[in-house]
Amino acid sequence: MQNTVHPVDERLAWGRLSALGLQHVLVMYAGAVAVPLIVGRALNLTPDQVAMLISADLFCCGLVTLIQALGATQWFGIRLPVMMGVTFAAVAPMVSMAQSTGGTAGAGLIFGAVIGAGVISILIAPIVSRLLRFFPPVVTGTIITVIGISLMRVGINWIFGNPVGPTAPNVVNPEHVKWLAEAQAAAGAPGSALPPVPKGLALVPTVPNPRYADLTGIGISALVLVSILLIARFAKGFVANISVLLGIVIGGVVATALGLMNFDKVAKASWFDLVLPFEIALPVFDPILILTMTLVMIVVMIESTGMFLALGDMTDRPVDQAALTRGLRTDGLGTLLGGIFNTFPYTSFSQNVGLVAVTGVKSRFVCVAGGVILVLLGLLPKMAALVESLPTVVLGGAGLVMFGMVAATGIRILSAVDFKDNRYNAMIVAVSIGVGMIPLIAPNFRQWMPHSIHPLIESGILLASITAVVLNLFFNGASRDTSAAVNAARQADAH
Repeated sequence: MQNTVHPVDERLAWGRLSALGLQHVLVMYAGAVAVPLIVGRALNLTPDQVAMLISADLFCCGLVTLIQALGATQWFGIRLPVMMGVTFAAVAPMVSMAQSTGGTAGAGLIFGAVIGAGVISILIAPIVSRLLRFFPPVVTGTIITVIGISLMRVGINWIFGNPVGPTAPNVVNPEHVKWLAEAQAAAGAPGSALPPVPKGLALVPTVPNPRYADLTGIGISALVLVSILLIARFAKGFVANISVLLGIVIGGVVATALGLMNFDKVAKASWFDLVLPFEIALPVFDPILILTMTLVMIVVMIESTGMFLALGDMTDRPVDQAALTRGLRTDGLGTLLGGIFNTFPYTSFSQNVGLVAVTGVKSRFVCVAGGVILVLLGLLPKMAALVESLPTVVLGGAGLVMFGMVAATGIRILSAVDFKDNRYNAMIVAVSIGVGMIPLIAPNFRQWMPHSIHPLIESGILLASITAVVLNLFFNGASRDTSAAVNAARQADAH
């Protein structure tokens, strides 16, 4: 009797299923834990809170993967081999929110924006599934390139130290601080003839900070980077696929040997703990921030559309309008769940889509196994504490690779764009990238603009996205042919 089970619905042996699921997890793990580390540290959360962010992130990655791959009712789940993870597209806007308002107050604003964007994304999924024609390769390639360039700043700051705050290149001279404190005390003494210190008086940092660009840290970052490159060059198959993770492990071992990493927080963390809603902060709903995150989600969902169509082609299961809507609706549901569990927006991880093409294994139950593994990892606080304990210099070397690969993905998509016969495409890319660089190069450009629109204009990714879409419509119009977008999605296996 002929086997009529489609390869996508094939149930493999438990041993093979577990091994292949673990491979999917390892391929995405570094990218999955990077976002809570970036945003948690931008918010200046405590190490315990950052560890909670990581646990919640891994838990939600697994939960949403299960919904997407298994399916849940007729409304959710595309039922293809898809792994879900936090999108890097939302990092820059969330970091901007964190810089405006830090601590748990800023976290509440971010989670409120994520929940609001998740609800809206669920509602607009059927509409977004019809917008692919507005995002040809010239637009998606430009957006992904700007995402990579924007994130490179994060990786560089991991290596050298953040350009503001306690690791700034210059610090205030302690002698000046002492003098000002004494002068302030003397001016406030009864009968003093000294005038009071003017309100808002601040000292200019003039002393080089010895903690900035420390050569030991730079050396560890370089070791991580070289390790990743050597493993990628000389290793084969599975080991090559986890080169980033192995590089981070090597860096962590060296950092421990040099006394830069300790395991006190790992020892104190419990072996098992439930991930509960709103553990870090209750959501605060700001309409402008919700709109900002919704715009990010529209870009993310358009990218997911291309991924789903490409994956359907790879697995010989064409994706129709209903399946596409279910998949996009699950992006929104995952984002809603992410906000509830105090984590971030979710989307399909395209490096795992690329892994499906590389391995030739089309069974969606492999990703179901990967989802179960991620849920279990999220329930192990010691694992999250271990990741949080990594010095940023270790992550810096890997960040150059991870974030640089995002930019390289955009460049690879742009390489298929017709620049020879269509002179407008070069102008679209040039102007969009230029506009996207404004917040990076001149972050205070918005100082005389209405404060209410700051969240919309402080993200270079959003500015580049809007510019690219508008200019493409102006010069090229909207094509009804979505095949180019599908081909672009095929090339995005490193994003």
